Amino acid sequence: MEKNKSPLHFVLVHTAFHGAWSWYKIVALMTSSGHNVTTLDLGGSGINPKQALEITHFADYVSPLMEFMASLPANNKIILVGHAFGGFAISKAMETFPEKISVAVFLGGLMPGPNIDPTTIYTKAASAVIGKLDNCVTYENGPTNPPTTIIVGPKYLATNIYHLSPIEDLALATTLVRPIYLFPAEDISKEMVLSSKMYGSVRRVVIVAPENNALAKEFLKLMIEKNPPDEVKEIEGSDHDV
Repeated sequence: MEKNKSPLHFVLVHTAFHGAWSWYKIVALMTSSGHNVTTLDLGGSGINPKQALEITHFADYVSPLMEFMASLPANNKIILVGHAFGGFAISKAMETFPEKISVAVFLGGLMPGPNIDPTTIYTKAASAVIGKLDNCVTYENGPTNPPTTIIVGPKYLATNIYHLSPIEDLALATTLVRPIYLFPAEDISKEMVLSSKMYGSVRRVVIVAPENNALAKEFLKLMIEKNPPDEVKEIEGSDHDV
């Protein structure tokens, strides 16, 4: 990769269960090419000191990103990248700080929008991991209430997330993944109000991973059809961990 004469500022937002650590390879490539790169740990993720049970609202989860966006100078435009569930986080930032984002990149991810209900997307995504293989949920509010947290297990990571990735990346993930709070649908509905005026003013690019076992192709197609981005790119032979 050639050195860029006008370095860009990329802000990379990880998916559920992961942290800033998941970007370590791409960060090395981008910085060696002269770009500025910021990686963030969302609430209860990576090395963020809070635990999942302290992150009971979606606003708590995305607060590190929102605080970072608020700290950017008004004339500082970034390229905002969200991996999978990170698409929800960057969508919230797009609605709140559209003037600070030159383009938003949805990497193999969830893309809510004004014309597709974020709660529906969230519910479908949650149902795709709950009860699968060795994924574990907790019931802090009692067994008769909905589960409160979930964490993906090694078997699920190996077959649905990292099945085409180097075994070293799988080993790293099995060591570092953390549980995430299962936010109530009404909380998502309250926090994820996206408008054409704000969210819709930001240019969007979707990057598709054809061998993504964690996201049904029909689901991805629906999100693109209901909320058409400016561009769709594909990385051949890539799994969920693009």
